[in-house]
Amino acid sequence: MRVKRLLALLGSVALAPAAILTIAVGTPSAAAEPCPDIEVVFARGTGSPPGIGFVGEALVNALRARVGGKSVGTYAVNYPAGWDFASSAPAGAVDATNRVQWMADNCPNTKLVLGGMSQGAGVIDLITVDARPIGPHGRYMPTPLPPNLADHVAAVAVFGNPLRNMAGGGPLPAVSSVLGSKTVD
Repeated sequence: MRVKRLLALLGSVALAPAAILTIAVGTPSAAAEPCPDIEVVFARGTGSPPGIGFVGEALVNALRARVGGKSVGTYAVNYPAGWDFASSAPAGAVDATNRVQWMADNCPNTKLVLGGMSQGAGVIDLITVDARPIGPHGRYMPTPLPPNLADHVAAVAVFGNPLRNMAGGGPLPAVSSVLGSKTVD
């Protein structure tokens, strides 16, 4: 009985490298996903868990229903979405801008849709509003996308936009000369 177990153990030890080699050689390597026809870059609202949130999901689902067979990808803006708006929203604006830049460089034919809910709308405001002070004491200075990146943006949709009620603000279509005509607020 011991001899059978020993032979079985030795057999499995001898076959393990061959099995590993077969798996390694026979398994295709992971390839990058192709560029989608459309990508939604969405910033969630304050306190929401990471992801695009329920409003972002509703926007993506509505968009998919309208674009037929075109592929729609999503990107959740990576930012704290915390209660310290003065640091949270600008961090989101940096991440959203970096994503737009990455997509322009790597997927130049993909149409981008920018969106956000509540504080996430504020994130999108920061990269779409004309450069000027807004908010109490002019605290939030937008840093709009450069024209070469703005050209990749097909539409902007913000929900619960805090900019509407801030000094120097208003509805996004009225305060973004570059993207205003492509915007719903």
